[in-house]
Amino acid sequence: MNQLADYLPFLIPLVVAQLGLAIFSVIHVLKHPQYRFGNKALWVVVVLVFQFIGPAVYFLFGRGDQE
Repeated sequence: MNQLADYLPFLIPLVVAQLGLAIFSVIHVLKHPQYRFGNKALWVVVVLVFQFIGPAVYFLFGRGDQE
């Protein structure tokens, strides 16, 4: 248990950043009307299952052009 306490100053900001990125990405997926690849359900799963990598992949490859 003492080892976990040593890592808390690093883990807490990491968890907060991950939650913020996941929430922002899911909201964007739900509001965005079109995608380059896949559909809304696919991108929600990718964003939530593949934690830091999923939102990055969505914003790099999945997000369609704005109208």
